[in-house]
Amino acid sequence: MCKVEAAYRAGPGSKLSVDTDFYNSLKEGGVKRTLVETVKVPMRSGKAWEVPAGHVFRVRVPEGPQVGDFNMWNKHDPRERMWASRTRQMQRAHVSIHDRLWSTLPFLRPMVTIIDDSLAEYGQDAEGGRVHDLLGTRCDPYVNRLLTGEDFDFHCHSNLVRAVLPYGLTEFDVHDVLNIFQCTGLNEDDKYFMKACPAKQGDYLEFFAEIDLLCALSCCPGGDLSVDLWGPEAKDPLSTCHPLEVEIYKLEASALEDWEEPKSAGYAGGHGLSASNVDWEAKKKALPSN
Repeated sequence: MCKVEAAYRAGPGSKLSVDTDFYNSLKEGGVKRTLVETVKVPMRSGKAWEVPAGHVFRVRVPEGPQVGDFNMWNKHDPRERMWASRTRQMQRAHVSIHDRLWSTLPFLRPMVTIIDDSLAEYGQDAEGGRVHDLLGTRCDPYVNRLLTGEDFDFHCHSNLVRAVLPYGLTEFDVHDVLNIFQCTGLNEDDKYFMKACPAKQGDYLEFFAEIDLLCALSCCPGGDLSVDLWGPEAKDPLSTCHPLEVEIYKLEASALEDWEEPKSAGYAGGHGLSASNVDWEAKKKALPSN
């Protein structure tokens, strides 16, 4: 079977092109880094934190396997936030080293670049599962009510809502997530599946902040997802739950001498408002024939 090319491909000078040598140099052991803060995310809870542009933050597993649902905003303008679906198109459905997480329109710029991943070698397992997915989104009390007829407040959506309230954000600001350490894929019926998290104590995913960020992470109440959350085999997965941690590092200034904060996409058009009477049929007829 021939390989089908991706729809979104980098052209000359494209922002999809990544200076891999630069980002590799930022890994632990490459440049001097100073730990400035450690954020502990308790089991079945959520936390938010700020990261200045040019800093590195690491989401790590301090005890046992655990999935984390991640959100991200421009610290100065929360209308600019992580765009999971466009990132999925421009990068991949499961992200790892050198992939970027992109922001929403009209900004459309990389918010972070992944620089290290202890699970990078996991690849694709025998059932088609991969880690760090953008395929699914957060669990929430609304779908739980829909599926079970019961109310349960401690879902990733609710954890993220509580985490961002002190920063002036609300439920309406919480958005589709990056599922860190989560193993997922599409089955033979093209339906989303989740597997037990393969992360072990000490595993991590590390990001370089391209802009000033507000981040939030939910320590999923589903734990490592080894227990069914819905359906006939469902039971409380409390025994599989563990905490997560986030470490924030400042890099030595010399490491960032040639780095610049990415600019927005810069579309200068008017969405066709001044050209609503374009005769597309005439333009189509004027095209050269194949």
